[in-house]
Amino acid sequence: METTKNLKVNGFNTEEITETVHAIKANPEIAKFEFRVRNKWVTGGHNRATVKEFYGGCQEDNSREKAWVFDNGEPPVLLGHNEGANPVEYLLSALSGCMTTTMALHAAARGIEVESIESRFEGDIDVQGFLGLNDKVRNGYQQIRVTFKIKGDLTESQREELISFTKMSPVYDVITNGTSVDVKLAD
Repeated sequence: METTKNLKVNGFNTEEITETVHAIKANPEIAKFEFRVRNKWVTGGHNRATVKEFYGGCQEDNSREKAWVFDNGEPPVLLGHNEGANPVEYLLSALSGCMTTTMALHAAARGIEVESIESRFEGDIDVQGFLGLNDKVRNGYQQIRVTFKIKGDLTESQREELISFTKMSPVYDVITNGTSVDVKLAD
């Protein structure tokens, strides 16, 4: 039987959650992160993003031995050659991962065990905006629909609580509240 020290709920060590929360309460600077992505255009709609270093917990992180590589592409109907998911699909993927992890983490912090979480994310885009053909059509998603399927020995109240946790997701916040983006040329 696991001791309280090593109790895992939804794959998270509950003592580590508690220790992290206490550390941030004692020193809020620990909570400040800077994530970074580098990107290089390859050709046409194909470009490659790499993710490795970031700043967090009051220090540069060096836990990753190699960079994560993401090829961005477009399907032929959008003038590409399927070199990878397109950027708006990566956005849905980021949203799905962040909302799901947020739900599982907050559930674990409250001792709510979840057997499984599955979801479906769908987004509607009219490319007339992106192509500059209609200035009344926005360039990005007009609507995103999210459906979760959660399994476990849960009350209806707990299921509703789990869904409410998803709105604490950082990516959900960026998408629903917008974030300023400073664009400039490098020297």
